[in-house]
Amino acid sequence: MSRLRAVLPLLLLIATGALLFASGALDRFRPEHLAASQAGLRASVAAHPALSALGYVGAVALSIATGIPGSLFVILAGGLLFGVAAATALTGIGLTLGSLLLFLASRFAFGSGRQPPALAERLRAGFQAHPLSYTLFLRLVPVFPFGGVTVALAWLRCPLWLFLGATAFGGSLMAVFETSIGAGLGTTLAEGHPADLGLLLEPRVLLPMLALGLLALLPVLLRRRRRPLPPG
Repeated sequence: MSRLRAVLPLLLLIATGALLFASGALDRFRPEHLAASQAGLRASVAAHPALSALGYVGAVALSIATGIPGSLFVILAGGLLFGVAAATALTGIGLTLGSLLLFLASRFAFGSGRQPPALAERLRAGFQAHPLSYTLFLRLVPVFPFGGVTVALAWLRCPLWLFLGATAFGGSLMAVFETSIGAGLGTTLAEGHPADLGLLLEPRVLLPMLALGLLALLPVLLRRRRRPLPPG
């Protein structure tokens, strides 16, 4: 019974995500739907800016906390409706809040004494030696699933202050690129061109994030290089 109480918050998040995905609630954020209703949506944002901003932050937080496939579409819609600067700030808040919910639920569910997942087990030794570098690396490199990294950091007992700082920093950096692409969708869709989400995989997006991730690991690499060799 105590085990069920421990995993209940995480199960509720997963169930909520499954229901939202099955309901098609995220379909309205897809580019083809935004193309048909972007004028009305922008008018609504202009008429109710505070309420629209709160609704957007809530949508981002919910999509991140529940791990719904398609959270990218929500962020792209934010760039289209709010512009790059405002959408980046709002997305960073939503990403941080959603990740915090998932982090706390995972940490509560998977307490000490339970077998950690494979990703967390492989990272354990390095993380314990260099928690700051490893946390920043995992958050900055976009090839790792955002939700998977959150769960892994919960398993590794990442300090809350470090988790929040790395998530806000890494999430906001990625949001700059994603909201920029979303802001350009308006012109792309208005001209009748299909939305090409492959832009997210272009070197101009991936390389800066990979470079920042490697920079975060620099202290680890330097420390290993300075390690004295064993006597021959």
